Amino acid sequence: MIAQTSDFWQRRPLAELSEEEWESLCDGCGKCCLHKLEDEDTDEVYYTCVACRYLDGEAGGCKDYTNRLNNVPECIDLKPQNIADFHWLPKTCAYRLVAEGKPLQAWHPLISGDPESVHRAGISVRGRVYAEHQVPEDDLEEYIVHWVE
Repeated sequence: MIAQTSDFWQRRPLAELSEEEWESLCDGCGKCCLHKLEDEDTDEVYYTCVACRYLDGEAGGCKDYTNRLNNVPECIDLKPQNIADFHWLPKTCAYRLVAEGKPLQAWHPLISGDPESVHRAGISVRGRVYAEHQVPEDDLEEYIVHWVE
């Protein structure tokens, strides 16, 4: 992890970050790995508590991050060049916050220096999700949740 004293996200635009810096902005909440539903009329995005089959719901994080795009063709590869397209990211997401010129939250690992702080703050999905094989796809609407933001 990048040292917490480095405020690279405040000094340079997202498009200029190194891959290591970009990856370190991820707080590890796991919300981007949840199934989401979008209202076609309003474009509003609804999160469910149903996780991608590769999200480790107990430990947090992808079970095969390196190969996620091959394993899950619909997995979205967040890149600095297209961050503006990701209106569905949670309001607490560091990528979204930095793109909007807002500060990182105190629980963010780059601020706290502790990767567990996101979990202790109740921001992550750790221990609060169902694996996608446990939920019929037609029932996703029944699993819509409103996460703390």
